[in-house]
Amino acid sequence: MVKIKPFKGIRPPKEHAAEVASRPYDVLNSAEAKAEATERSLLHIIKPEIDFEPIADEHSQEVYDKAVENFKLWRKNGWLKQDDEEHYYIYAQTMNGRTQYGLVMCCHFEDYLSGAIKKHELTRPDKEEDRMKHVFNQKANIEPVFFAYPDNAEIDAIVADIVKNNEPEYDFTAEDGFGHHFWVIRDEATNKRITEIFGSIPALYVADGHHRTAAAARVGQAMMAKNPDHKGDEEYCYFLAVTFPASQLNIIDYNRVVKDLNGMTPEEFVEALKNDFDVEKKGKEIYRPAALHNFAMYLDGEWYSLTAKKGTYDDNDPIGVLDVTVLSNLVLDKLLGIKDLRTSKRIDFVGGIRGLGELSKRVDSGEMKVAFALYPVSMKQLIDIADTGNIMPPKTTWFEPKLRSGVVIHSFEE
Repeated sequence: MVKIKPFKGIRPPKEHAAEVASRPYDVLNSAEAKAEATERSLLHIIKPEIDFEPIADEHSQEVYDKAVENFKLWRKNGWLKQDDEEHYYIYAQTMNGRTQYGLVMCCHFEDYLSGAIKKHELTRPDKEEDRMKHVFNQKANIEPVFFAYPDNAEIDAIVADIVKNNEPEYDFTAEDGFGHHFWVIRDEATNKRITEIFGSIPALYVADGHHRTAAAARVGQAMMAKNPDHKGDEEYCYFLAVTFPASQLNIIDYNRVVKDLNGMTPEEFVEALKNDFDVEKKGKEIYRPAALHNFAMYLDGEWYSLTAKKGTYDDNDPIGVLDVTVLSNLVLDKLLGIKDLRTSKRIDFVGGIRGLGELSKRVDSGEMKVAFALYPVSMKQLIDIADTGNIMPPKTTWFEPKLRSGVVIHSFEE
């Protein structure tokens, strides 16, 4: 059972929404953010190092202070305004003609600590610490986390009714071609019913934003420790999330490129692969994996199909069934000697949003020697792993489209 609540969102006026809303902090570097940031862009708040000349160290105190200063300035200038009443919101995104509808809400940090909000990835303490400082300093969740929930017919009906009968508050297409649509749920009875329904939903699943979720929980614990009269319903107990029905979410492929063949020639490498895979040369045309346990490989100007032989994987093991596990065990570790994906400098990861042409480009340039494309993980696999308390290998899931930051913000300032 999860505890959620509506909140008084801080958000841009309709005429500024498309400019204020930005890509999230972790999908672009500081130089890209500086180039992309227009006058009102939220990038000045979530990547404030761009306001220094030259760009400052993003972990320096002056940068954390600048974030607070800019957040106050945006509110003073009227580029961000707080709603008078508590609401839930609908945030929908359109990509390639397909729309997914999320509910914007506040989730309780204790649900993360108890395991009712389930994770599938490990977090890095340094990244947690950085996000925690931003949240603590701002007394706000500037950027939302991205959760999934088990499909619920009544929630679907509520969302469909609001979308059908009300004009969106925001409706814009970002520079990447993805559509963003936003509704305020103003009816008090509807807001109350949403809280009740989620009270009977057994779990939420972190899709994207593990570090932000962990940081929010740490902030909640720290604020609780400072308050001798803590009751558990204080605003600091809650953090900002956009939650989507699991069936609407789309995980795309997350691929691998490797710098060398561990001393083998291409011919020797292909021969070695035949012990565990059925190998078929496909030629110059891009080949995309057709099913689970089928991989595409690009080597020496040619695409190959690699199909793992029966007995080389375990479909009954929620981790063993994953193609990232199969590739890691049978190729990256066994043949190429890459033991730790997190620390190896010989491997890099390419989100499927860039297309498979990006893989051949990096190999053809001479930067990399071989590339592997994987069949995407399914939401069912992600949920099975989270439900069994397992952790996915690094760089397994890539969600698109990403949530824009600055569409709505949650403050817990007294």
